[in-house]
Amino acid sequence: MTTEPHSFPRRHARTQRFTLGAPRAFTVAPDGSRVVFLRSSSGTDRASSLWVLDPVDGGERVAADPRALLGGTSEDLSPQERARRERSREGGAGIVGYATDTSVELASFALSGRLFAAELRAGTARELPVPGPVIDPRPSPDGRHIAYVVRGALRVVGAEGDGDRALAEPDSDEVTYGLAEFIAAEEMGRARGFWWGPDSDRLLVARADDTPVRRWWISDPAHPEREPQRVAYPVAGSDNADVRLFVIGLDGGRTEVSWDRARYPYLAHVHWSGAGAPLLLVQARDQRSQLFLAVDPETGATRMVHADEDPQWLDLFPGVPSWSPSGQLVRIADEGGARVLAVGERPLTGPQLHVRAVLDVSDDDVLVAASAGEAAATPETGEVHVYRVNELGLERVSQEPGVHSAVRAGGVTVLVSAVPDRPGAQVQVLRDGKRTATVHSYAEDPGMSPRMVLTEGGAHRIPCAVLMPRDYAGDSPLPVLLDPYGGPHGPRVVAAHNAHLTSQWFADQGFAVVVADGRGTPGRSPAWEKALHHDLTVSLDDQIEALQDLAKSHPLDLTRVAIRGWSYGGWLAGLAVLRRPDVFHAGIAGAPVTDWRLYDTHYTERYLGAPATHPESYAKSSLVTDDGLSSPAEPHRPLMIVHGLADDNVVVAHTLRLSSALLAAGRPHEVLPLSGVTHMTPQEQVAENLLLLQVDFLRRALKLS
Repeated sequence: MTTEPHSFPRRHARTQRFTLGAPRAFTVAPDGSRVVFLRSSSGTDRASSLWVLDPVDGGERVAADPRALLGGTSEDLSPQERARRERSREGGAGIVGYATDTSVELASFALSGRLFAAELRAGTARELPVPGPVIDPRPSPDGRHIAYVVRGALRVVGAEGDGDRALAEPDSDEVTYGLAEFIAAEEMGRARGFWWGPDSDRLLVARADDTPVRRWWISDPAHPEREPQRVAYPVAGSDNADVRLFVIGLDGGRTEVSWDRARYPYLAHVHWSGAGAPLLLVQARDQRSQLFLAVDPETGATRMVHADEDPQWLDLFPGVPSWSPSGQLVRIADEGGARVLAVGERPLTGPQLHVRAVLDVSDDDVLVAASAGEAAATPETGEVHVYRVNELGLERVSQEPGVHSAVRAGGVTVLVSAVPDRPGAQVQVLRDGKRTATVHSYAEDPGMSPRMVLTEGGAHRIPCAVLMPRDYAGDSPLPVLLDPYGGPHGPRVVAAHNAHLTSQWFADQGFAVVVADGRGTPGRSPAWEKALHHDLTVSLDDQIEALQDLAKSHPLDLTRVAIRGWSYGGWLAGLAVLRRPDVFHAGIAGAPVTDWRLYDTHYTERYLGAPATHPESYAKSSLVTDDGLSSPAEPHRPLMIVHGLADDNVVVAHTLRLSSALLAAGRPHEVLPLSGVTHMTPQEQVAENLLLLQVDFLRRALKLS
């Protein structure tokens, strides 16, 4: 199955959802003289280069071109680097990540497992002769050294390529130094495993031992001649990797950092700056208690700075914990029913804001990303704004309705804004609140705009987006397609243009598309997010509530309702068809988590508890049980299940077990296996044709002409 070269499915796939060519990964020099970022040369070019912008005149120049540095040869990635990119959902090529010294004079990055350094002022780049394959190289704060990981060993080399040596080497194949273990990278938002000290003479280094972790095998049935991939996967209720932390000096000295690892085994976040001692956030296995610990780098001893407890769970947030320049702890906390910014022991925001991330901390204020809280004067459905917060109050930096984020240093703020009525994201460089430059985007224009209404539905005021065909005259009810993610960490109802392009394309095939962010999705209040504690099926209840309420004010044909989703959304689609066939008439479940006992520890146990102590929670939220299909409701509805055979996040066993249970129960269904495809489905032809196959299935299942 193919499409026309200029069709939406083809262009959507070729441009990686119209993200290629867009600037990203910004760093601002502390003196405000440079903005560094990544960007590929066009909307179809996957290979990003490293760029530098002058905030005064907006001039841009390339600091490192991956094609020139590799001499035109194609990239060759190690299995470890491929896995790291899968964890971060990185589908690009070329320079996909970089790190700088404190002054943002020197940048380091890896290409094809080789180490490169770029002088950002001079605009020159060179390769350093070190053993490979190199992962996650990072300059020291003073720019004199670069630390990196190769084959589980942490090494350091001089910035000129001299003095390369190992600082920590594993004593077995199951041990790594300087890398984030699977569960930290996949679920905790911690992609790193080592952190330079501010004096550039030592590092904090994580040692991860996967020996206790259960081994799974990921095979490629399309290539039986290849050996299966051996994966350490910490399934719910089983052992995690053993993670320890060391202070390691450039002179080879080593001191272990001590805390109660038996009680708090999760090393969630690490922060080390000149504003204070090294700072750790460690969590209990049940994630209902956590400690903020200050480390004495001389002895490895820790002292508690703050402790949190919650009867359900404690979330992790970008940018915290950290120290303010005056040495106070900066954190995001759930207090008084709101998610607030706290500096020291004092909350600086209240229920008007729902704080999502800390973007920067300065002497004068804290820069945060936040959405409107439940006490806000007016709802701002799908919006996220940037605010300056201090003891005197708060000031909104972003003004236009949309989804905004920012990077700041040296009096310069890079404001990244996605809005509903313009494609892509606009990047403004601000000084003292006034725009001085714009970072250009080479992303392709999608050539279409969503016909979208952002609204709320049901008694719970569920955030919703309703999309109609662009040529719809409004003269008759339309078959409905629910297009949710619907779960934690994945808001889909956002006030941004490109986020709804795929939903609009489905709408243009003759559907009224409804996207609903029910309880459990982020953005409103802690209670909203924690409503699914021990019962994920609340997500399905809210999809139905939103659908039925929207039908009162929109032309929705409730006799023809389908649902599609991927990952959590795939589980939700399967649950909808199997549990509520009175509401849903067809479903497409992509990479669904069908049995939560097969998903990982940190995510699953946060919501459902340990499977040994809360088996009823797992049974209620699973699509299959040991006895076969659960809740065999009538009538049987068409279900298409799609799964990548190379998926190491939601492994294909989920789909195979569901298919077996459906077959045993006599339920017709379709399974579409995707050979060589991971959880991201980055392959262009696969991504393109998958859209077409879904439309074909929906038309057949709903008996549409």
